Amino acid sequence: MKKNEHTPQRFISLPDALKTLGLPDPQHPLITLINGIDKPLDTQLPIHRHVLNFYKISYRPYLGGTFKYGQTHFDFNDGGMMFAAPNQIIGSNEEENDTVENDCINQQITLLIHPDFLLNYPLAKKIKQYNYFSYATNEALHLSEKEIEVISAIFRIIEDELNSRIDEFSQDVIISQIELLLNYANRFYKRQFITRKTVNSTLLQNLEAILDEYFDEEKSLNQGIPSVLYLAEHLNISPGYLSDMLRSLTGQNAQQHIHGKLIEKAKEKLSTTGLSVSEIAYELGFEHSQSFSKLFKTKTKLSPLEFRQSFN
Repeated sequence: MKKNEHTPQRFISLPDALKTLGLPDPQHPLITLINGIDKPLDTQLPIHRHVLNFYKISYRPYLGGTFKYGQTHFDFNDGGMMFAAPNQIIGSNEEENDTVENDCINQQITLLIHPDFLLNYPLAKKIKQYNYFSYATNEALHLSEKEIEVISAIFRIIEDELNSRIDEFSQDVIISQIELLLNYANRFYKRQFITRKTVNSTLLQNLEAILDEYFDEEKSLNQGIPSVLYLAEHLNISPGYLSDMLRSLTGQNAQQHIHGKLIEKAKEKLSTTGLSVSEIAYELGFEHSQSFSKLFKTKTKLSPLEFRQSFN
């Protein structure tokens, strides 16, 4: 059997994952920081495709030659961050990409956090709101020198705290630093959307073209309303990144953007054809005309018939 046909290896606990890498037991059973930049590591055979039962936050000092952002446009080449949530598949089927991943294992800082470490803290719920945990690898956060200084300082505090004597304040301190790290990452991603405005505008144009083609060729008759996943796959970006990119450009997420296009096409059909409301709903991909009418009225404050009458 070929390697890329293997089922991804799953790691239930931090000690299990570190043992596979040939590293010592974690400083804490539910959280560990692996510093392969300041402290050279001597790991065993690297992991290819795998699934972790914990959050993974990584910083690499160089991303430019390894990862491609959708349009191969980089803000900075000095380094960047990647995020993964529990139960995501990490790694690639492609042997070449695995090699790149393996070569970098000892050249990054990686913070692994079991969800149980966050229990009874507001962060346990809040961390699920950060969409960048679902971004693809090629949507990594590229950092400026100043941003690297900020992130590195937080990693140092977490590392020092883990290497110090654990006491009743340790978890509070570490949790606060993790939340600070995530808030800064959120800010830096917002900056990245702004500095990549030209590239993202091109993605927006491509998105519009995909939606226009979808409805003009009446794919909705057989496939229903286009999904966020469908659009993301055709743009070669992750659904989360697509929604956040659109929100930065238009103030609406991907689902809202799809609804806007549906209303646009509905208005066109209501004003230029004699099709019934049910026929229009069916052509746009709705299973039930009531769902179409409800969405139309929510967006326009008019029912489809009221709009047709007011237009005429």
